[in-house]
Amino acid sequence: MLDQKVKKELKAVVGDRRYIDNQEDLLLYSYDGFTVQAMPEAVLLPVSTEEVSRIMRVACREKIPVTARGAGTNLAGGSVAVKGGIVLVFTKMNQILEIDKASRAAVVQPGVVNMELQKELARQGLYYPPDPGSMAVSTMGGNVAENAGGPRAVKYGVTKDYLLGLEVVLASGEVMRTGGKTLKNVTGYNLTQLFCGSEGTLGLITEITVKLIPLPETKRTLQAAYGSLSDAGKTIAKVFEIGILPVALEILDKVCINIIEDHAHLGLPREAEALLLIEVDGPEAAVAAQSERLTALCREMGAHEITTARTMPEIDEVWRARRSAYGALARLRTTMIAEDCTVPIGNLVAMFQEVARIAEKHRLLIPVLAHAGDGNLHPQIITDINDTEEMERVAKAMDEISIKAVEMGGTLTGEHGIGIAKRDMVPFEIGPAATEITRKLKMAFDPHNILNPDKVVRIA
Repeated sequence: MLDQKVKKELKAVVGDRRYIDNQEDLLLYSYDGFTVQAMPEAVLLPVSTEEVSRIMRVACREKIPVTARGAGTNLAGGSVAVKGGIVLVFTKMNQILEIDKASRAAVVQPGVVNMELQKELARQGLYYPPDPGSMAVSTMGGNVAENAGGPRAVKYGVTKDYLLGLEVVLASGEVMRTGGKTLKNVTGYNLTQLFCGSEGTLGLITEITVKLIPLPETKRTLQAAYGSLSDAGKTIAKVFEIGILPVALEILDKVCINIIEDHAHLGLPREAEALLLIEVDGPEAAVAAQSERLTALCREMGAHEITTARTMPEIDEVWRARRSAYGALARLRTTMIAEDCTVPIGNLVAMFQEVARIAEKHRLLIPVLAHAGDGNLHPQIITDINDTEEMERVAKAMDEISIKAVEMGGTLTGEHGIGIAKRDMVPFEIGPAATEITRKLKMAFDPHNILNPDKVVRIA
């Protein structure tokens, strides 16, 4: 427990109102989107880099664990304080500090919500493409810490592809800057990218500089229903073969389609084995031509029902199915575990089939939706955390899904991160040499193992 002297010192940094240690309020910061819960000893809400630095100097001296937290949407247990100590919440550091149109860059604090940045940039004709599913609530600091992606990653990439520079507070309390506004920078090691995706284990992000691009002129979204999952999978490969790079290319299986329709009543084709959502953007003439080619392709590949959305209200309506998925699935039972793995696109259908096999083997309901354009699957395990016997089957199924993805040439996680959910499987994918280097990097930045300990890689 934090002793009274340390509490007094920390309160002197943030004040009484931004220091929380009563049990009822601490409970709010004891969980995220994963199944593990752990109570911190105190929650602090800093408003400046200086405050973060002062907090870390105390934590370093006293060897107090510190877990960074934004909106708490993490799906791998990354923002849960499994070692107790301090949870450092960045939601009050929520200012867009600068939008530099000439340099095509924005500078933001870590607590800025992704969608709020998107809206402000759109008003100025600018675009920051990374769009995690939680973008309406998730913060930019968390997006960088997890290297977040989303449906647009097919064309535009993920957070790391737009990250230019960072301000980071190290475990010692020292403040370090990496990168800047320049689009090219090869001075020294690429520390900016090292922090991206490090899940709060190497340092605390207090300022973020991102690259911007022009806002696309227009877009179209197609919804295509298939009587065969295999035909939908073949369409995905053909889209790229005909020379079209879509913004997004999503797929939902039949189980998902029907659960969403039960919940949202969107008029989805219940008989379909798979539903493809394909979005393209750019100049009007190019988008119109691509839309026509994609419609013809989907029909040729076996789609029996194709809808094309041209206006923003129509496009939003088409995307309601995908956006409704998590809410619809979560209503079915007490617990939903959002799995995450990625395979080469050519193995996507085979991985769908493996998930179905694993679900049947362990007597579980596991609907699947996927960012099909980059091979990123999200099997949704519908269960009840209070059912001990079933949770044992769930654990086995999760491991088997992860192992099968790696065996197919894929990876344990495409965007949700490792956290504690997949920490013990990391060596299976990267091997002993890379695992040892990861440990050494962690200890070089955080010798006392106080920054988000027990996440990503085991130290002791």
